Amino acid sequence: MIARDFKLETERLILRLPEPGDFEGFVEMMGDPQSAQHIGGVLSRPAAWRKFLQMPGAWWIQGYAMFSVVEKSSGRWLGQVGPWQPEGWPGTEVGWALKCDAWGNGYAREAAIASVDWAFENLGWTEVIHSINPDNQPSQALARRLGSRILRQANMPPPYETVVVDVWGQSREEWFARRKELAA
Repeated sequence: MIARDFKLETERLILRLPEPGDFEGFVEMMGDPQSAQHIGGVLSRPAAWRKFLQMPGAWWIQGYAMFSVVEKSSGRWLGQVGPWQPEGWPGTEVGWALKCDAWGNGYAREAAIASVDWAFENLGWTEVIHSINPDNQPSQALARRLGSRILRQANMPPPYETVVVDVWGQSREEWFARRKELAA
Protein backbone atom coordinates (compact mmCIF):
# COMPACT_ATOMS: atom_id res chain seq x y z
CA MET A 1 0.00 0.00 0.00
CA ILE A 2 1.20 3.50 -0.86
CA ALA A 3 1.55 6.05 1.97
CA ARG A 4 -0.89 8.98 1.75
CA ASP A 5 2.02 11.43 1.64
CA PHE A 6 3.54 9.68 -1.39
CA LYS A 7 4.54 12.03 -4.19
CA LEU A 8 6.84 12.41 -7.16
CA GLU A 9 8.44 15.71 -8.04
CA THR A 10 9.65 17.01 -11.37
CA GLU A 11 11.17 20.38 -12.16
CA ARG A 12 7.79 22.16 -12.20
CA LEU A 13 5.28 19.63 -10.90
CA ILE A 14 4.20 17.58 -7.94
CA LEU A 15 2.51 14.26 -8.77
CA ARG A 16 0.64 12.94 -5.75
CA LEU A 17 -2.34 10.89 -4.69
CA PRO A 18 -5.70 12.62 -5.19
CA GLU A 19 -7.00 14.70 -2.29
CA PRO A 20 -10.51 16.02 -1.56
CA GLY A 21 -9.43 19.56 -2.48
CA ASP A 22 -8.67 18.41 -6.04
CA PHE A 23 -12.37 17.92 -6.75
CA GLU A 24 -13.10 21.51 -7.76
CA GLY A 25 -10.40 21.38 -10.44
CA PHE A 26 -11.73 18.01 -11.57
CA VAL A 27 -15.26 19.42 -11.87
CA GLU A 28 -13.86 22.28 -13.96
CA MET A 29 -12.02 19.84 -16.24
CA MET A 30 -14.98 17.48 -16.64
CA GLY A 31 -17.43 20.35 -17.13
CA ASP A 32 -15.47 21.86 -20.01
CA PRO A 33 -16.41 20.42 -23.42
CA GLN A 34 -12.89 20.85 -24.78
CA SER A 35 -11.10 19.32 -21.77
CA ALA A 36 -13.58 16.44 -21.46
CA GLN A 37 -13.93 15.71 -25.18
CA HIS A 38 -11.63 12.65 -25.27
CA ILE A 39 -12.03 11.43 -21.68
CA GLY A 40 -15.68 10.40 -21.64
CA GLY A 41 -17.37 13.75 -22.27
CA VAL A 42 -18.83 16.47 -20.10
CA LEU A 43 -20.13 15.39 -16.71
CA SER A 44 -22.49 17.01 -14.25
CA ARG A 45 -21.09 17.73 -10.79
CA PRO A 46 -22.67 14.58 -9.23
CA ALA A 47 -21.37 12.38 -12.07
CA ALA A 48 -17.95 14.04 -11.82
CA TRP A 49 -17.88 13.19 -8.10
CA ARG A 50 -18.43 9.51 -8.85
CA LYS A 51 -15.72 9.53 -11.54
CA PHE A 52 -13.36 11.50 -9.29
CA LEU A 53 -13.57 8.72 -6.68
CA GLN A 54 -12.26 6.16 -9.20
CA MET A 55 -8.64 7.25 -8.77
CA PRO A 56 -8.50 7.15 -4.94
CA GLY A 57 -10.34 3.83 -5.11
CA ALA A 58 -7.84 2.41 -7.58
CA TRP A 59 -4.96 3.62 -5.41
CA TRP A 60 -6.53 1.87 -2.43
CA ILE A 61 -7.33 -1.41 -4.19
CA GLN A 62 -4.57 -1.72 -6.85
CA GLY A 63 -1.83 0.35 -5.24
CA TYR A 64 -1.62 2.67 -8.25
CA ALA A 65 -3.70 5.00 -10.40
CA MET A 66 -3.33 8.37 -12.03
CA PHE A 67 -1.61 11.04 -9.99
CA SER A 68 -3.06 14.45 -9.32
CA VAL A 69 -0.75 16.89 -11.10
CA VAL A 70 -0.07 20.11 -9.21
CA GLU A 71 1.97 23.07 -10.40
CA LYS A 72 4.74 23.67 -7.82
CA SER A 73 4.89 27.44 -8.24
CA SER A 74 1.17 28.07 -7.68
CA GLY A 75 -0.22 24.93 -6.02
CA ARG A 76 -2.81 24.82 -8.82
CA TRP A 77 -4.37 21.44 -9.70
CA LEU A 78 -3.73 20.86 -13.42
CA GLY A 79 -5.18 17.42 -14.06
CA GLN A 80 -4.38 13.73 -13.81
CA VAL A 81 -1.50 11.77 -15.31
CA GLY A 82 -0.28 8.29 -14.55
CA PRO A 83 -0.78 4.55 -14.56
CA TRP A 84 -4.27 3.28 -15.18
CA GLN A 85 -5.60 -0.21 -15.84
CA PRO A 86 -9.23 -0.83 -14.90
CA GLU A 87 -10.94 -4.13 -15.71
CA GLY A 88 -11.12 -4.76 -19.46
CA TRP A 89 -8.63 -2.01 -20.36
CA PRO A 90 -6.54 -2.57 -23.50
CA GLY A 91 -3.27 -2.71 -21.56
CA THR A 92 -1.02 -1.15 -18.94
CA GLU A 93 -1.62 2.52 -19.60
CA VAL A 94 -0.03 5.77 -18.60
CA GLY A 95 -2.65 8.30 -19.56
CA TRP A 96 -3.17 12.01 -19.21
CA ALA A 97 -6.03 14.45 -18.80
CA LEU A 98 -5.37 18.11 -18.08
CA LYS A 99 -7.54 21.18 -17.83
CA CYS A 100 -7.44 23.32 -20.99
CA ASP A 101 -5.69 26.17 -19.23
CA ALA A 102 -2.75 23.82 -18.57
CA TRP A 103 -2.36 22.77 -22.22
CA GLY A 104 0.62 23.86 -24.29
CA ASN A 105 3.05 24.23 -21.38
CA GLY A 106 4.74 20.82 -21.53
CA TYR A 107 3.11 19.73 -18.28
CA ALA A 108 1.60 16.54 -19.74
CA ARG A 109 4.99 15.49 -21.17
CA GLU A 110 6.82 16.24 -17.92
CA ALA A 111 4.27 14.34 -15.83
CA ALA A 112 4.05 11.45 -18.32
CA ILE A 113 7.82 10.91 -18.29
CA ALA A 114 7.85 10.75 -14.48
CA SER A 115 4.80 8.45 -14.51
CA VAL A 116 6.20 6.02 -17.09
CA ASP A 117 9.48 5.86 -15.17
CA TRP A 118 7.56 5.18 -11.96
CA ALA A 119 5.33 2.53 -13.56
CA PHE A 120 8.24 0.61 -15.06
CA GLU A 121 10.33 0.86 -11.90
CA ASN A 122 7.55 0.01 -9.41
CA LEU A 123 4.81 -1.99 -11.12
CA GLY A 124 6.80 -4.55 -13.10
CA TRP A 125 5.16 -3.59 -16.38
CA THR A 126 6.79 -4.79 -19.60
CA GLU A 127 4.86 -2.37 -21.83
CA VAL A 128 3.17 0.98 -21.49
CA ILE A 129 0.28 2.08 -23.68
CA HIS A 130 -1.73 5.24 -24.29
CA SER A 131 -5.36 4.82 -25.43
CA ILE A 132 -5.91 7.75 -27.79
CA ASN A 133 -8.94 8.76 -29.81
CA PRO A 134 -7.94 8.87 -33.50
CA ASP A 135 -9.10 12.53 -33.63
CA ASN A 136 -7.01 13.62 -30.65
CA GLN A 137 -4.03 15.16 -32.45
CA PRO A 138 -2.40 16.74 -29.34
CA SER A 139 -2.34 13.41 -27.46
CA GLN A 140 -0.97 11.65 -30.54
CA ALA A 141 1.81 14.25 -30.73
CA LEU A 142 2.64 13.71 -27.05
CA ALA A 143 2.71 9.92 -27.52
CA ARG A 144 5.16 10.40 -30.42
CA ARG A 145 7.35 12.71 -28.30
CA LEU A 146 7.41 9.98 -25.65
CA GLY A 147 8.67 7.50 -28.27
CA SER A 148 5.42 5.54 -28.61
CA ARG A 149 3.89 4.31 -31.84
CA ILE A 150 0.51 2.90 -32.82
CA LEU A 151 0.43 -0.77 -31.87
CA ARG A 152 -3.20 -1.59 -32.69
CA GLN A 153 -6.78 -0.40 -32.41
CA ALA A 154 -9.09 -1.47 -29.59
CA ASN A 155 -12.60 -0.93 -28.31
CA MET A 156 -12.84 0.56 -24.86
CA PRO A 157 -14.57 -1.52 -22.18
CA PRO A 158 -18.23 -0.94 -21.26
CA PRO A 159 -19.92 1.45 -20.99
CA TYR A 160 -17.78 2.90 -23.82
CA GLU A 161 -17.58 -0.27 -25.94
CA THR A 162 -18.52 1.60 -29.13
CA VAL A 163 -15.48 3.89 -28.75
CA VAL A 164 -12.50 2.76 -30.82
CA VAL A 165 -9.07 4.06 -29.84
CA ASP A 166 -5.61 3.83 -31.27
CA VAL A 167 -3.42 2.01 -28.78
CA TRP A 168 -0.03 3.68 -28.78
CA GLY A 169 2.83 2.21 -26.82
CA GLN A 170 6.30 0.86 -26.37
CA SER A 171 8.15 -1.78 -24.42
CA ARG A 172 10.11 -1.24 -21.25
CA GLU A 173 13.32 -1.84 -23.20
CA GLU A 174 12.39 0.77 -25.84
CA TRP A 175 11.55 3.30 -23.13
CA PHE A 176 14.84 2.94 -21.26
CA ALA A 177 16.85 2.90 -24.51
CA ARG A 178 15.45 6.38 -25.32
CA ARG A 179 15.06 7.73 -21.80
CA LYS A 180 18.15 9.99 -21.89
CA GLU A 181 16.83 11.69 -25.04
CA LEU A 182 13.57 12.52 -23.26
CA ALA A 183 15.38 14.33 -20.45
CA ALA A 184 16.81 16.84 -22.92
